[in-house]
Amino acid sequence: MVQRIRGWVRSMVRRVRSDNGMTTSEYAVGTIAACAFAAVLYKVVTSQPVMSALQSLLKEALDAKF
Repeated sequence: MVQRIRGWVRSMVRRVRSDNGMTTSEYAVGTIAACAFAAVLYKVVTSQPVMSALQSLLKEALDAKF
């Protein structure tokens, strides 16, 4: 039983290690996903509630007493 489990683990390790990198289509999908995430993040950060929260946080940080 132990030999079967070891053989299975070895075969899984070989499969994982055999990946030589991303193909062009994977790069394209990854780039599109990163751009979509950046666009959503930009919209969130530039929204009015987030902008006022960031401004108040900055104001409090700059007005800190030492």
